[in-house]
Amino acid sequence: MRFQNFCTTCGAPLVPKSWWRRFRGSVCDDCWSKRGSGTIRRPIVLTLVIVAAAFGLGRYLRPAPPPLIIQRAANSPLSDTPVDLSALANKSKSKDDPSPQLTSVTVQTADDAVYICGARTKRGTPCHRRVQAAGERCFQHKGMPAILPLDKLKIKP
Repeated sequence: MRFQNFCTTCGAPLVPKSWWRRFRGSVCDDCWSKRGSGTIRRPIVLTLVIVAAAFGLGRYLRPAPPPLIIQRAANSPLSDTPVDLSALANKSKSKDDPSPQLTSVTVQTADDAVYICGARTKRGTPCHRRVQAAGERCFQHKGMPAILPLDKLKIKP
């Protein structure tokens, strides 16, 4: 926007004296002093108040996040009962059990069969991750069919 030569309020001629006169617009010194010194600050403060109110209203009206739901497979070895930590702590403090174990670990013997997933990967080859049973898939390929027959899914010892 170009600098205007005359005051828009009273029509007095304007002479550009400094860079800050551009912020005043096209108003002479007399009209500027009559308006008051807060003419620049008022719109800025009003804009900031509107932005803050809109932000606060948006935060207030935002719906609550949904609860976190962790889903497991139907054949998961984990139990659905909640863990009683006080019973486990009392069990570990008993004197007749010198080496308490809080979790049970299943150990595979040499007689147990080991299978691979066998589902199609992105490359088109069968997945080679180990699974516990013949019909299962690994975590990445759950629900996908195997591309190998069942006799080739078993790993021979």
